Amino acid sequence: MARVKIFSTGTCPVCDNTKNLLSKWGIDYTEARVDQDRAELKEMMQVTDGARMVPQIVIDGKWIGGFTDLTELHMEGQLDSLMTGSD
Repeated sequence: MARVKIFSTGTCPVCDNTKNLLSKWGIDYTEARVDQDRAELKEMMQVTDGARMVPQIVIDGKWIGGFTDLTELHMEGQLDSLMTGSD
């Protein structure tokens, strides 16, 4: 099973929507609060090539983008293959 990491803040409603959607889909994730942990912020900046908005979503070390990108992957049927590691 893929490992999902969400970079978020405590005041981001889109981050909350992303976490709720992943839970609805039965996808486990780890949350990294960039507003509370400078190391997580530094990691987010490196993984995303400098993205400054949250949420940012990483699956098995691969940056996929934000909420819209996640929902598009799901709607196009590509999220399942990312989650199982198959192409």
